[in-house]
Amino acid sequence: MNTLQVGYARVNINPMLGIGVHGYFVPRFAKGFLDDLEASALALSCGGSPVLLISADLCLMSVENNNRFRAAIAKTSGISMENIFFTCTHTHTSPLTEPTTFFDADEEVISSYASFLEQRLCDLAVFALENLKPARMGFAVGHAPDRIAYIRRYRMKDGSTMTCPPINDPNIDYPLGELDQRVNVLRFDREGDDSIVILNYGLHADTINGELISADWPGWTRRTVEKALDGVKCMCIMGAEGDVGSTHVFPSGGDMNDTEISFDNEMKSPGMARFVGRALAGTILQVYDKVEYVDVDCVKALKHIVTVKANVPDPADLPLAHKYRELHEAGQDDLIPFDAMELTTVVAEALRMCALENGPDHFNLELAGLRIGNVALVGIPGEPFTQIGVEIKKNEGWDLILPCALTNGWEGYFPTKEAFDEGGYEARSSNYLSDVYDNIITGASELLKLLHN
Repeated sequence: MNTLQVGYARVNINPMLGIGVHGYFVPRFAKGFLDDLEASALALSCGGSPVLLISADLCLMSVENNNRFRAAIAKTSGISMENIFFTCTHTHTSPLTEPTTFFDADEEVISSYASFLEQRLCDLAVFALENLKPARMGFAVGHAPDRIAYIRRYRMKDGSTMTCPPINDPNIDYPLGELDQRVNVLRFDREGDDSIVILNYGLHADTINGELISADWPGWTRRTVEKALDGVKCMCIMGAEGDVGSTHVFPSGGDMNDTEISFDNEMKSPGMARFVGRALAGTILQVYDKVEYVDVDCVKALKHIVTVKANVPDPADLPLAHKYRELHEAGQDDLIPFDAMELTTVVAEALRMCALENGPDHFNLELAGLRIGNVALVGIPGEPFTQIGVEIKKNEGWDLILPCALTNGWEGYFPTKEAFDEGGYEARSSNYLSDVYDNIITGASELLKLLHN
């Protein structure tokens, strides 16, 4: 029997101008707005303790900062932290919510914004919980169109591995991985109120660049869907996107329409965000009317801890790592003998080495699970590679499984085993050893079993 109740709310979370912009190792400060940043909340209940699913237009936040916001939401709303599933859309044109070691930014401005954001999120939770209505849920799996997503790691003809190599580089050989073009769609129809549709797909929200605040392609997806479908609100939740970008390294036809090549060799512009967002909105529209409706008589949230080994540096590598870190923090990247993504890679690797110079030797990662009837969301606190999402989806006994990146905090990249041998930005900057791949997949399977009990 269906006993599902669903509430929904959305708030604006735009920052003040001048705040540091998240997303790169280079300093950026907000100079204006391309479009609004928003946070949405879905409240879910089957008569017991409600669960909150929150999606915010933020690049990422540490586990500590995420816990701060979830604790405040829990205190205000009266629900437990464990029942708050908080994801970020990973837009690379959003404000810092805490100080960063990547560049100097005004900590007072960041603190002021974080306080504002905390209150906004608390209000959002209250609004969603007050909006609970009888509802039914449907689901479908669509297929993303071509030309919006590409594996961004490549084997080069000289045997090296590069993330985001230069456009038309003759040294590019082949991509290291395969895309998962499945688009998970959840639809909630509520009595006497708007329907809600959720898109879950793995693709970096990094199609714009610059110093203008924007929700990137998730904002375009939401706006396009809501213009096309009366009485519908849209939410976007990142899938396993750690190795997926929007740049075609051998552009042809109209690939370069309304775009340009950024400092990190990627195709970026407001036009790219529009293109990707509209294309994914089209995928939603293709399946929206044909979702399979199912009864929901259970809503449950759980967490599961997995322990992974730390990628502790070789002492012989530390002198150069400290040198690169010092040059970077002094704003002297031009003295580091690399450019574009190769520069980003060595800087990120150096920062990782310095941070782990004195340990720890392991990390505890918290996976978050959310059950809605026979549909499960698996929250991962960082950026898993596509193959991790593919393996998680193989768990049997569920109508649909949604791997969700950047959930309840950000703990870095989670590459495949092979990626650690191959190299590239994500693996070289990762805090973990290669068995993190198996740890997360096994942990997700254990979490899914617990959710079914």
